[in-house]
Amino acid sequence: MTTPAGRYSRQELFKPIGPTGQKEIRNKSAIIVGVGALGTNTSELLTRAGVGKLILIDRDYVEMSNLQRQHLFTEEDARKKWPKAEAAKEKLALINKEVDITAIVAQADAPLLENVIDGADLLIDGTDNFETRFIMNDLAQKYRIPYLFGSCLGSFGMAFSIMPDVTPCLQCLIKKIPLQGQTCDTVGIIAPAVQMVTAHQGAEALKILSGNVAAVNQAYVSFDLWENNYLSLKTDALKESGCRSCGEEPAYPFLDPAHEMKVAVLCGRDTVQIRPADQRDFPLEKMVRQWRSAGYEVGGNPFLVSVRKGGARAVFFRDGRALIHGTSNPDTARKIYHSLVG
Repeated sequence: MTTPAGRYSRQELFKPIGPTGQKEIRNKSAIIVGVGALGTNTSELLTRAGVGKLILIDRDYVEMSNLQRQHLFTEEDARKKWPKAEAAKEKLALINKEVDITAIVAQADAPLLENVIDGADLLIDGTDNFETRFIMNDLAQKYRIPYLFGSCLGSFGMAFSIMPDVTPCLQCLIKKIPLQGQTCDTVGIIAPAVQMVTAHQGAEALKILSGNVAAVNQAYVSFDLWENNYLSLKTDALKESGCRSCGEEPAYPFLDPAHEMKVAVLCGRDTVQIRPADQRDFPLEKMVRQWRSAGYEVGGNPFLVSVRKGGARAVFFRDGRALIHGTSNPDTARKIYHSLVG
């Protein structure tokens, strides 16, 4: 008579993890910020792998357009407009009741993340905007916690494991490798691109959580599944000693309230004003081309651009400031803003 295999037996048979590494995973905690395409895939992987604790943070709710690529969610979740973090927690609890899962339905700002980061062993990027990513990047450096950056749109994806004191941080990276611009709402996305980024994030997460930090890939990885391109770029030379996030005298600028995106409801106008912290010249002409290509109604003048998205209208100025008309809800306005500019 054969003895039934244990729940994690196949993972333990993988020699780099083994029973010792599995015990490490069981005692570790990860925070996933953004429970959409990347977040649902990665959270399921870690839940099945037996991580000790997961904290899921997302401000959004499930919509029908999510179901094409966001694992765990159902048509019923979309019908009820169920919060993504809570919907994911519900499904993950059915997969592995041993995992301690906390769902937080809120904007992942610096105060919230600093409040939950104590005891965490890993930060995982599942978000859709660089405002939040820069906060996560600074938190990773301040608290010396690995941060797994990931992003995808169209058939393109990228992943990078940010290891404090070892690799460049996100701020160092974007100075050499432009990462911002298009969004899933403007160019779409195919599910295999999500799964490829998740494969990279998931593998790196297992290395870190099982105690195999030496095996972490320190290269920036990108790919285009449709064009059959794959790039792995060494990043050693990108780390800057003067970086304000990871340099010799870090200031962690994105944890400073002065660097927060400013969101204000304009009284009596059913309008929300959004003012990004980094008020550099906004690439209006480039964004107009993307929005028109996506089928949005676009108009304006040399000073501003108006774009209609669904029932809302957004007006963008050259400094990145925007007026989101048709809503007085700050979270809805943020969602519209990030869906248009990333």
